[in-house]
Amino acid sequence: MTTKTIVEARAKRRRRIRAKVTGSAVRPRVSVFRSNRAIYAQVVDDATGTTLAAARSSEVDASGLDKSGVAKKVGVLLAERARAKSIETVVFDRSGYLYHGRVKALAEGAREGGLVF
Repeated sequence: MTTKTIVEARAKRRRRIRAKVTGSAVRPRVSVFRSNRAIYAQVVDDATGTTLAAARSSEVDASGLDKSGVAKKVGVLLAERARAKSIETVVFDRSGYLYHGRVKALAEGAREGGLVF
């Protein structure tokens, strides 16, 4: 019996999710990456392999906010940038992370910003 590291377990979950979740030009995919320090999100068209919009935590004002508050602002910023390129509906790819905490806050911020998923 082999034990998996946290990174290997997340990679397995990510592959399982990506087998089902794909983005298109009509409905692109919102991909999330979360590190201990920062959170990144991008809107991706998987058909062409291009990033249509992106946002990261270093681009928002984080003064007086916890990590979840910063993630929510990143979601709002991502939604603004996506809507500027006339992207309204997306699919959400949590990239193997639990839909909890910062990932959930980013998704809620994107919904507040006007993205539908």
